Amino acid sequence: MPKLKTNRGAAKRFKATANGFKHRATGRNHILTKKAHKRKRNLRGNRHVDGSDVASVIQMLPHN
Repeated sequence: MPKLKTNRGAAKRFKATANGFKHRATGRNHILTKKAHKRKRNLRGNRHVDGSDVASVIQMLPHN
């Protein structure tokens, strides 16, 4: 059986935790002037990967 390769793009975006995976909130990179302060404030911090997407993240990160 060949070695399993980690998807390097996913490795930079997702980190494994005890309860699944966390990732940075999307929508905070550019075109920020038209977004409300409240919207940008709520995009701070990390989010958990939804349960329906965990299987695909595990497939991309086989060594976690």
